[in-house]
Amino acid sequence: MSPAERRPLPATGTGTQTGTQSRAGSVRANGLALFRSEVGILFRRRRTWAMLAALAAVPVLIGLAVRFSPGRAASGRGPAFLDQVTHNGLFAGVVGLVVSMPLFLPLTVGVVAGDTIAGEAGVGTLRYLLAAPAGRVRLLVVKYAATVVFCLAAALAVVAGGVLVGLTLFPLGSATLLSGDTIGTAEALGRLTLMAGYVTVSLLGLAAIGLFVSTLTTVPVGAMATTIVLAVVSQVLGSLDQLDWLHPWLFTDHWLDVADLLRQPIAWGSFGANALLQAAWVALFGALAYGRFTTKDILS
Repeated sequence: MSPAERRPLPATGTGTQTGTQSRAGSVRANGLALFRSEVGILFRRRRTWAMLAALAAVPVLIGLAVRFSPGRAASGRGPAFLDQVTHNGLFAGVVGLVVSMPLFLPLTVGVVAGDTIAGEAGVGTLRYLLAAPAGRVRLLVVKYAATVVFCLAAALAVVAGGVLVGLTLFPLGSATLLSGDTIGTAEALGRLTLMAGYVTVSLLGLAAIGLFVSTLTTVPVGAMATTIVLAVVSQVLGSLDQLDWLHPWLFTDHWLDVADLLRQPIAWGSFGANALLQAAWVALFGALAYGRFTTKDILS
């Protein structure tokens, strides 16, 4: 974070407010002000928009490749529904989400999550943030909430890029799901929106891990790299059949189950299992981040 990005401190309540209700109202107001400030700073950074643009470019490149190399899509290589892009352009967004899930999305989320606390500590603004009546716990919650907003924005950026290239290069006809059923344009758009929601949920555990790692250091690049490496390592472990006993506990275990939303009926079991798994990782690393940050010496 550059000095130009340093935020104004959220306004405190008036000294005349008394009673529990007034204090609670002041606490909520300060929390909302801090959250708005955090999200505003995040999306005013050129780095954030550069990452979102790169994510949106993934389905665009896929769409261009399918449009100008149609034989490749029908050859059976790549995702099983790659050839559906030629029948319904919205499937460019579907393929973009599946392709981005293993690396590109974790990469961008790792950058944002790793910078949450370490970035503030590195430029010396952390002590000033905590000088306001926000509190360490609330600051952690706000930082994590802003990262979740970015997770949603990242998934929607891929979807937007897919819709753009799909509308430009391909028809919006019927599309065949993995189960063999055929759906129309409106339902395809609904499935794509659901997939964006699934991907957002899938990234919540990684965001919590990045938040915890960010409390351990004042070097944001180190926290970013560690978070990204952990995402890669988890996926590598998940690919080893010898460690099948470990797979259900990995936060990446259900990442590629997003394709279950392309079945008829929708396999909601994958969505629920993924949500429970991510909630467990958020609870674990949220607690670790709380334990570390509440005892962290911000003056050193």
